[in-house]
Amino acid sequence: MEVTETFAGMSLPGYLHTQESLRFASSFQFRDTDVVIATYPKSGEDPWRSSLPEPCLSSLGTTWMQEILTLIRSKGDLEPAKTIPNWARAPWLEHTYFKDMLQETGEPRLITTHLPCQVLAPALRKSKAKVIYMARNPKDIAVSFYHFHKMAKFLPDPGSFEDFLIRFLDGTVQYGSWFDHVKGWLSLQAELGLFYITYEDMHKELGRSVEQLAGWLGCPLQPEAIRAIQQHCSFSSMRENEMVNYTLIPCEIMDHRQGQFMRKGTVGDWRDHFTPRQNMLFHKIYQEETRDSSLCFRWLMD
Repeated sequence: MEVTETFAGMSLPGYLHTQESLRFASSFQFRDTDVVIATYPKSGEDPWRSSLPEPCLSSLGTTWMQEILTLIRSKGDLEPAKTIPNWARAPWLEHTYFKDMLQETGEPRLITTHLPCQVLAPALRKSKAKVIYMARNPKDIAVSFYHFHKMAKFLPDPGSFEDFLIRFLDGTVQYGSWFDHVKGWLSLQAELGLFYITYEDMHKELGRSVEQLAGWLGCPLQPEAIRAIQQHCSFSSMRENEMVNYTLIPCEIMDHRQGQFMRKGTVGDWRDHFTPRQNMLFHKIYQEETRDSSLCFRWLMD
């Protein structure tokens, strides 16, 4: 449970990854019909399961996108979202169970990843796979990732929030730098034709986001299907759905006494955790890290 794998300059939980699974991911042959969800961990909030191959440490944003794409593919039919765990519907490319799980995935295949673009770009360039990149306010990510470390027994003890925040800003947490991850993927937006969306935009206008995604995927939906997706993908509905809320994950893997996987589902939760000094430190490093990029400066205003 405490094993750590190092790959592409970042550390990853060994309970979920091996060198073999990571090499397989980096050389994976994507199909033109594949749909890939790329996120940094906790760009929304994520899960696990008992007798099935375990999933990853996604986020409500990642889980949210998995749920929405499942329902776009089913044209609003809720059956797959209510009967199949999300990690089976959209398995994580880099996880040890991926090869086995992919055999059970229908077409078009939904694939999830937290890997940085430099690992997957060479393989993606060889296909016409559709890539969706979801980002979230990094201050909210830091808070969510911190709480998830306290729940997930396969992640190291986060220490105090102050200590964790410094490691997050330094890019020395597991999965590496948020700044490098987002800047890397967005640098390929034009080349890969990726669909870029933020957690905040989805939170503000879910129906419009669903309609845009469906149109981009070439799967236009009827208004009643969009309404069904909106209702099913509300935070309150997903929080009660054991196919996505990770309550199926045993306590020896995830300590449910430390809280719920789907904690709040809000925007701006960082305000209850950051001190004024921590916020100033964040802004300083954010400006330094994004000086030469077009990365969402909107988050400096939050």
